[in-house]
Amino acid sequence: MAGGVLSGKIALVTGASSGLGLHFSRVLAGAGATVAICARRTERLEALAAEITGQGGEAVPFQLDVADVASVRDCVARISEKLGGLDVCVNNAGVAEAKPALSIDEADWDWCADTNLKGAFFVAQAAAQAMHGTGGGGSIINIASVAGIRTLGNLSAYCATKAAVLHLTGQLASEWAKHDIRVNAIAPGYIETEMNSEFFATEAGHRLIQGIPQRRLGEPCDLDGALMLLATDASSFMTGATIAVDGGHSCKAV
Repeated sequence: MAGGVLSGKIALVTGASSGLGLHFSRVLAGAGATVAICARRTERLEALAAEITGQGGEAVPFQLDVADVASVRDCVARISEKLGGLDVCVNNAGVAEAKPALSIDEADWDWCADTNLKGAFFVAQAAAQAMHGTGGGGSIINIASVAGIRTLGNLSAYCATKAAVLHLTGQLASEWAKHDIRVNAIAPGYIETEMNSEFFATEAGHRLIQGIPQRRLGEPCDLDGALMLLATDASSFMTGATIAVDGGHSCKAV
């Protein structure tokens, strides 16, 4: 909103129609950014834009399929043209297929890899091109996962793609630092959202929670500090970093 720490900044959020992407969009708008909220489900985006606008913020919906490179490039070009540039990109869209590795087929693998890795790269590339084009630099925030740091049961494709996102973060940070484009990652642990709340209410879900050192799930707001650090100039000397926000999961003793 006007006068916030991100006032005058343009931020893009992928996967903004639900879960963490929806939450990140609200947080960035609340800090004063004009937020390009992007996802495939435009009806949800329209509702979110109306909510943010009604609270005094600025949000503009854009349809985007991160697994489609043409869609990515067209969307980022429209954002840059309509909103006047791009300063922050939250590379959030992601999917997971919970299956034993012996049961994963090619379609399962491609679905996960196309969104989590291919999508993350081409969104970052398009965002960096937009930032470089205006000469102002910017911040790209890749939403990875604790699954990229340690293994999780029956999530081999998800773990592999999120580990790749972490390595990609460092690679892009190294290449784009000369353009004043910072690339960092947030690695959330188990965060309760509308997509997983039913599972965490089950006996299996309770057992999993007890395995987290802090003995609780995270809430979306637990990621706000890391998000705002990386979105603002407070992290001006940070690039290639990963911030784990996971209740100690990634450093849990075996």
